[in-house]
Amino acid sequence: MIKNISQGIQAYAGSLALISKLNLWKFFFIPIAISVITAAVIGLSAYGLSDNIGDFIAKIWPWDFGKETFTSISTFIGGIVILVVGLILYKHIIMALSAPFMSPVSEKIEAHLTGIEKHNHRNTSSREQLWRGIRINLRNLGKELLFTIPLLLLKFIPVINIFSTVLLFLLQAYYAGFGNMDYTLERHYKYRESISFVRKHRGVAIGNGIVFMLFLLIPVVGIILVLPMSVTAASLKTVKLIQQDNLLPEHKTIV
Repeated sequence: MIKNISQGIQAYAGSLALISKLNLWKFFFIPIAISVITAAVIGLSAYGLSDNIGDFIAKIWPWDFGKETFTSISTFIGGIVILVVGLILYKHIIMALSAPFMSPVSEKIEAHLTGIEKHNHRNTSSREQLWRGIRINLRNLGKELLFTIPLLLLKFIPVINIFSTVLLFLLQAYYAGFGNMDYTLERHYKYRESISFVRKHRGVAIGNGIVFMLFLLIPVVGIILVLPMSVTAASLKTVKLIQQDNLLPEHKTIV
């Protein structure tokens, strides 16, 4: 698992240079706009709602003593809840809506790696790619929320809340990597086959998603570069994994 996570992270090396080499920036303009707008809406919502959620949680405390302290803690936890849910929604919104633009990027990277310009895999239209992206990300959103809620509850327990934070980060990373890998997988696998593929290579998905999540910690620049870098890295690694399954020919390239 650790080795696969490392491979997912290492795939980012040279991604920026490859984007320029293959002239891929033009495909990222609309996804970057989607990313910036979505991040702004979610950020403003988190700022405005954290106090409300904090006050709601504080009502659990029926006594007067310690009320102010409990309210402050509740407000902090409310902010974390909004931030976590916001990040979850952000990931899936931008990855679903960007599918028609990211699939051509993945296809060009695949052509660069294999030397085959015209693939004879599953041919899908932009509308089908968008629907596939929405379907995959709605499925992943439901799964992620299902696991996130109990992990958020663990934050009320001292010491254990440290481990829950790590698990939350890895969970978000996994589903971020999942979405990035699917831009390549949609040409080769059907819906359920893609899910099985990512489960088999979950370490790579986590590795890709770790860097995705870290990018979001960089103000402004992070939300601009997160899709170009993560999608390119995921495409590079996913094509190589598909080659290992003998679904694609090997082709020696310099990345």
